[in-house]
Amino acid sequence: MTLFAVFMDMVDNSVLNVALPAVQDDLGASSAQLEWSVAGYTLAFAAAMITGARLGDQFGRRRVYLIGLGAFVFMSALAGAAVDAQMLIVFRVLQGAAAAVMVPQVLAMLQVDFPRSERPQAMSLYGMSLALGGVGGPLLGGVLLQADLFGLGWRPLFFINVPVGLVALAAAYRLTRESRADSRESFDLRGTLLATVALVSLLYPLIQGREMGWPWWTFALMAACPVFLWLFARYERRVADRGESPIIDPDLLRHRGSVGGLLVAVLFFCGTAYQVVLTIHLQTSEGYSPLRTAVALTTFTVGVGIGSAFAPRLMPLGRRVVLMGCAVIAVGTGIVAWTVDRYAGSLEWWHLVPGMIVSGVGLAMVAGTLLTIVLATMPKSASGAASSLVNTAIQVGVATGVAVVGTVYFTLLEDGHHPVGSAVAGLLTVVGLYVLAGLVALVLPPGRVDMSETESDDTDGNREAGEAGEQRAGGDARPASTASVVGTAPSGS
Repeated sequence: MTLFAVFMDMVDNSVLNVALPAVQDDLGASSAQLEWSVAGYTLAFAAAMITGARLGDQFGRRRVYLIGLGAFVFMSALAGAAVDAQMLIVFRVLQGAAAAVMVPQVLAMLQVDFPRSERPQAMSLYGMSLALGGVGGPLLGGVLLQADLFGLGWRPLFFINVPVGLVALAAAYRLTRESRADSRESFDLRGTLLATVALVSLLYPLIQGREMGWPWWTFALMAACPVFLWLFARYERRVADRGESPIIDPDLLRHRGSVGGLLVAVLFFCGTAYQVVLTIHLQTSEGYSPLRTAVALTTFTVGVGIGSAFAPRLMPLGRRVVLMGCAVIAVGTGIVAWTVDRYAGSLEWWHLVPGMIVSGVGLAMVAGTLLTIVLATMPKSASGAASSLVNTAIQVGVATGVAVVGTVYFTLLEDGHHPVGSAVAGLLTVVGLYVLAGLVALVLPPGRVDMSETESDDTDGNREAGEAGEQRAGGDARPASTASVVGTAPSGS
């Protein structure tokens, strides 16, 4: 029953996308508020994920899981009852923070509650829950909006978490047992706050600046982001020098693989903002129903399935897989943009299928291999911290993409440009981000990857948090393998 929490998190990470036009009509939300309602959840999850894992290690994973799940259910009910856009944003942020508390505990609890012989099946179910949640989010949103239960419109998208969550809460209370990590790491709350301030200093002006007419302080705040990141890096170094546990181990940033992986992850997963552009365009300009929109978006998963079938075989090629994946998804998104322009006014959902499938193949090539390529250049002892770092970067990329792509799309739309041209411009911005991610992938160490799999028997809190993030990003349900890059120099920068 703990897997219901993972399923609910995946659903809520994407379910609101298909309902954005309905939310805007009902609450009178501005375009910036729509962006915050999506990005706020992901940003809160990214900021609190590692801290959530450490809470479970120290205070008990079962206890922290139950608290996180209870908070998630409560915040879901409040989000569904929101009377204005500001309330919805606040409860979405708190909902993301609650998800960051409960999700990292799930893998650890599976390790404890299942004997070694049954863990592969448990992990398979874990991966299935992630896949079903990722696919089911838009579809569930479309079905509930189409049904318009009790005349509540978009609100059942959140209310449905209440009965499901309460059942999961009762089952977890009765069926799970308590566990803690043997070694408990300290909390780096100041580091968490500094990292959050740095991210908000970039995202807030990007999202709000357009509505405010871009006053001077919005540019000053964005310029301050690198300063905050520098202060964060210095503080993390001091924490490490004191022998405490920083959020990010500064030594990891000395590795070429970590630096390259972080940059690629942020830029590549900015591209997920295409969903916001397509959702709003299809419903407001092409007259799609929410369910029809959801069907159009989920054709993307067909490509992900195709790519997942062969991407692991390409993994020994190293960074070239990431380069190829970025090129493939850029082409696929370009095809989607061309299709939106070509069939303007008569766009059918199946017109989008070729581009969406190609894009899905590209996503599978990158998401399924990036973490392993990064780990190939890292010492085995750092694999948990490195995977946590990369997967936090993925969540940051998702939130940043909503801000960047949303700014382009809504600026053109609100300045009176044609809706089709605005949507195409937003999608081409996504293409540019994928191209840039491919160029940055050249920072990754060259050479082939020797996939020598040696699974570790024990999983610490950080590694579990990292694997949880990996699953959200489209990775498989297996523990990260150890690997080495063949024919390269050491990976130090």
